Amino acid sequence: MSELQKRILLAVIAAPLFMGVVWMGGWSFKIMMLAVVFIIQWEMAAMFNEGGTRPSRPFMYTIGFWVMMLPHIPFPYLWGLALFLLLIASEIIRGADRSYSSLVHTIFCGLYAPIGILTLLLLREQIFPDDLFAGFVLTASVLMMVWGNDVFAYFAGKNFGKNLLAPKISPKKTWEGFAGGFAGALAGLVIVMMLARPEAISLLLLLPAVILVSVFGPVGDLAASKLKRMYDTKDSSNILPGHGGFFDRFDALLLAAPAVYLYLEVLRISGII
Repeated sequence: MSELQKRILLAVIAAPLFMGVVWMGGWSFKIMMLAVVFIIQWEMAAMFNEGGTRPSRPFMYTIGFWVMMLPHIPFPYLWGLALFLLLIASEIIRGADRSYSSLVHTIFCGLYAPIGILTLLLLREQIFPDDLFAGFVLTASVLMMVWGNDVFAYFAGKNFGKNLLAPKISPKKTWEGFAGGFAGALAGLVIVMMLARPEAISLLLLLPAVILVSVFGPVGDLAASKLKRMYDTKDSSNILPGHGGFFDRFDALLLAAPAVYLYLEVLRISGII
């Protein structure tokens, strides 16, 4: 079986299961995404270890858990400050010769994936707190836009790609693939809107999100590619056949979801939605 066939087979099996948990929402969705966060953090820490840096895994996971629990814990920023001070003290004790590098990588591993995933949870529950079905439609729309962008960009780049997008970072990504990603994001949104109740959420409201996903998704992908290239790693792991690791699969979402969330949160605060 080719890598592409493995990739398609896993996507066909995993995507409906993933979307089913999104539909359930609540703690089922939170626990699943917390597991995703921990796996991505583990992959990133392993990559940094190969490069000679040793992030503090206990603190890395603790920071990730704290971020994911921000909507649910009292005095979250006080806890965060205490955690940060403990982390600094811990790194000093571990050895001054490596404290700064280890501290930076621990904080990066602790925050990068959790912040991106947290915004996906907030899209599910916070933008439309009184209409959880609309929250599901919104979250499903973002996921389908990201997946559509990735799929269309892959095939457009493979079949029509000539002009490299960022050759020093990712030699396979092209401007043609980038353009195809816009069509894929729009297609993903339209599919969800066709299946959802018309009154659940406005298509016009989410059209700007197509642009945000099509820009920030590839930026997240390129950022992950740059990181892996810096540490001479092709894939973050081999957990997912044909896909690499969880970081490889969620890299675009980690920046696309925050971009869409901030856009909608501004509209919500402004009273537009």
